[in-house]
Amino acid sequence: MGAYLVRRLLLLIPTLFGISLIVFVIINLAPGSPVEQALQNIRFGGGGGGSSATGSAVAGDQGVSQEVVQALKRQYGFDKPLHERYFIWVKNLVRFDFGESFTYQMPVIDLVLSKFPVSLQFGIISFLLTYLVCIPLGVMSAYKEDQSFDVITSVTLVVLYAIPPFMLGILLITFFSGGRFFDWFPIGGLYSDSYDYLSLGEKIWDRIYHFILPLTCYMIGSFTTLTLLTRNSVLDEIRKDYIRTARAKGLSEKAVYLRHCLRNALIPLATGIGSFLGVFFAGSLLIERIFQLDGIGLLSYSSVLSRDYNVIMGLTFIQSLALVVGKMISDFAYVLVDPRIDFQ
Repeated sequence: MGAYLVRRLLLLIPTLFGISLIVFVIINLAPGSPVEQALQNIRFGGGGGGSSATGSAVAGDQGVSQEVVQALKRQYGFDKPLHERYFIWVKNLVRFDFGESFTYQMPVIDLVLSKFPVSLQFGIISFLLTYLVCIPLGVMSAYKEDQSFDVITSVTLVVLYAIPPFMLGILLITFFSGGRFFDWFPIGGLYSDSYDYLSLGEKIWDRIYHFILPLTCYMIGSFTTLTLLTRNSVLDEIRKDYIRTARAKGLSEKAVYLRHCLRNALIPLATGIGSFLGVFFAGSLLIERIFQLDGIGLLSYSSVLSRDYNVIMGLTFIQSLALVVGKMISDFAYVLVDPRIDFQ
């Protein structure tokens, strides 16, 4: 396992290098650079500027001098060729220096860390609740195969899975957040306006109170997938010969399911364990927008609209790193579930 870990860590470097190169080139060659955005602001702000930063004639025709264009290029780092800008960015990347946000006028890493707690809270809670609820529910559904519990559970989960999370969020707000029906939950936010004046117990309850609806939207897709995957994996294992042997020895059904079947049935589930890192750094744009949550998803969306290149590239690199590390965690989970697996 140690040799495999070394190989994966060595492979991590060219993988991230390739991802960073592709993302950097695509983003920097896309139309609507920060320089063009700044020229647009000058134009509509009364400065009479143009929307192009690529020619003195065009700039001059629109009332913006070439000196202004060059100054904007230097300000945003576009006064150097593409390959030089890339190597400068990679050199800074080693120190996790993603530059400064053009929109927020602050270091990208500080900006990401300021938005990260929202996605982190929902990511950890949804991950824990999903695995703690879905695995027992899937095992119980397999144990009661074709009985009313199994049928009702499966149908309910499939119906919920068919509802898009953003549509579910709208429905939940309409029905339970002061719409035409019930006013049980707040419309959005992470806590109440009086949060700072509450006691510890009241703060915990206030957080839970605000988390229920958005957390439901976060969990609904993975909840259904993991439950049905657990059910089908258990059913696949329960029909194998070693289970028949265990039953022939006189073991109870509970012992057969929990001691013999469940461990092997968990092997396919280990695949998704590492994916929780991606959730922390990705967030959900639609859910965050609906429930007024200022997280990573909303930051990604606003950065794309404002052409905030440094933030876009920083978020893409961090999310790629999280996915690669998550894959390694999934491989280790395989070994923990089944020691017979050898990655040598």
